[in-house]
Amino acid sequence: MAKKEKMLEDLFHETLKDIYYAEKKILTALPKMAKAAQSENLRAAFEKHEGETKDQVERLEQVFEIINQPAKGKTCDAINGIIDESQEVIKEFKGSAALDAGLLASAQAVEHYEISRYGTLKAWAEQFGLQEAVNILGETLEEEKKTDEALTELAKAAVNQEAEQAAE
Repeated sequence: MAKKEKMLEDLFHETLKDIYYAEKKILTALPKMAKAAQSENLRAAFEKHEGETKDQVERLEQVFEIINQPAKGKTCDAINGIIDESQEVIKEFKGSAALDAGLLASAQAVEHYEISRYGTLKAWAEQFGLQEAVNILGETLEEEKKTDEALTELAKAAVNQEAEQAAE
């Protein structure tokens, strides 16, 4: 029997499973990053994003319902690698003025990955005419962009300067 050709709908579902796994993995990493952060503002940003991530997981579950598929993830090597790198930063820079800058950079790598995934999923949902999914994915995409912007501002306003001044 010939193998069924994979379609864009299959890719959408696989990518949805990927980001679902990623979001759940991020939920386990954020408390560790918050605990390691030296800056109160950075710790607060991680804690805020943890709450948002819980909402994003719930939204993904709604998208799975829309496409009549069970909400389940599949291993995402990309997010595993980014999170592993953040754990290395925590270990290697513990007690260093550069720790928070490293944590911020790791968090932005996560955000950029999420932005790329949600942007792609939203575009595909638009192509399929899944307006409810478009709205849900678009809401999360905007949250991820705002989080990235907030992290950039935090880096510019304080964290990077503090790391540099400590080196002088």
